[in-house]
Amino acid sequence: MTSIDLTYRELLSKTKDLVVLSTAEGIIHWDMETYMPPNAVEQRSQQLALLSRIHHKLGTDPQIGKLLNTIQKRSDYQTLGQVEKRNLYLIDKTYREQTALPEKLVGDLAMQEAVAVNAWKKAKAKKDFNLYKADLQKIFDLNKQAAEILMKVKETKTPYEALLDNFEPKMPAKAITKTFSQLLTGLKPLIAKIEDCQTIPSTQILKLPVPVENQRRITQLITQTLGYDTTSPAARGRVDETEHPFTTGYYDDVRITTHYYPDNFASSMFSVLHETGHALYEQHLKPEWMYQPVGSTCSFGIHESQSRFYENIIGRSKEFWTGFLPKIKQVTPSLGSLQLDPFIHAVNKVERSKIRIEADEVTYSLHIIIRFELERDLFAGKITVNDLPGAWNQKYMEYLGVKIENDVEGVMQDTHWASGLYGYFPSYALGNIYSGQMTAAITKDLPGWQKQLAQGKLEPVNTWLKTNIHGEGDLYDPEELIKRATGANLDSQPYLQYLNKKYGGLYGF
Repeated sequence: MTSIDLTYRELLSKTKDLVVLSTAEGIIHWDMETYMPPNAVEQRSQQLALLSRIHHKLGTDPQIGKLLNTIQKRSDYQTLGQVEKRNLYLIDKTYREQTALPEKLVGDLAMQEAVAVNAWKKAKAKKDFNLYKADLQKIFDLNKQAAEILMKVKETKTPYEALLDNFEPKMPAKAITKTFSQLLTGLKPLIAKIEDCQTIPSTQILKLPVPVENQRRITQLITQTLGYDTTSPAARGRVDETEHPFTTGYYDDVRITTHYYPDNFASSMFSVLHETGHALYEQHLKPEWMYQPVGSTCSFGIHESQSRFYENIIGRSKEFWTGFLPKIKQVTPSLGSLQLDPFIHAVNKVERSKIRIEADEVTYSLHIIIRFELERDLFAGKITVNDLPGAWNQKYMEYLGVKIENDVEGVMQDTHWASGLYGYFPSYALGNIYSGQMTAAITKDLPGWQKQLAQGKLEPVNTWLKTNIHGEGDLYDPEELIKRATGANLDSQPYLQYLNKKYGGLYGF
């Protein structure tokens, strides 16, 4: 074994420790949302702060910098392969960013996130933004402080772009603004066409009462059908219940959550479809890349493309429900009268709404564009935290034509800002756009894939995604990955074409 190989392996062993610690932190966050006692928040915030400081200390170990420098200066550096060079690039990028951030700031961020999320929950329960505003201001200030440091390291034009890069590498705000503008231009006439139609689907059938225990059985059927194992002795997943559904985990331990409503059974079904899309991505990464930087997911936008693909493009298709509806009827007697066509129309009803997670796939991106513009303006100093409720309500009237009655259905509906996830929201709409491009590519490569859905066969499409998206890990930046998988650069047109074809058929235009 050559000297460069030995140095490279030593470097990878240090990054493995960081990955293992991150997965442990993820489980503690999962516990905080699932089983932690209500009064344990303060103690948990201390635990998370300590783990963050330890993670930061390991990640900024000067030895990592020395090993990187040694490898990069060697004359035989060019003999390394693509995977090795990508690993070194990702390690170097993370190291430079982490060493730029003070350890105290990292700990303060972790502690304030736990406190702010708890304050958000209490304020939401009492419908009072003012109970949460001070803690939101603190988490924003800390993130802005970090962003101003990172923009110099990442060489971005603005602090907000430094945060965007955390979730969607090398995707400047200008490019997102342009792409979202194209998406908005295409969505407006589509929504107008739908609203002009005489066909207004009834959603009454979605209010059929379904006991929570029966909904849990439906969840098991969904995860089983999609290939996310939660029940066998070899299971690498599980499903739990939280206020806000999410996915967390890595390779052999990937967990999802959902929320059950006895009078809205569709809510949990589609959240499970969504989160299972995330979980499959994590579980289909290449085993030989485990614990390496390249053995992680590409970006949050690509991650969201998987959840949106399974939730909407598969999960709201007539083909999928042709085979799946009889299965859920067997475990849910109260849905015995459910008919396929009325159900498909109901779950695809397009309606301007206030709540993002309950929005249909046509109007959903408008919810994201609003959040992106608010975040961008907040970090640019055009608005303040104090202005957020009013600015939010104004944009909802302008973009969606709905009047927000209180901050629970307005600015407090999401946990993201309390959790310090500034720059994450654009990933959802980028995920929609990516999913449209993937659908076009899958249809070209697998012409009969939708017919196979009706027979409950998801293996061909799962294999395509595993080969072209999941299995590529973080070998490429998102725009390069999407180009390699679909043959095209970031483009909203395939997604708009998919929506126009689908809803034109449903609404008859």
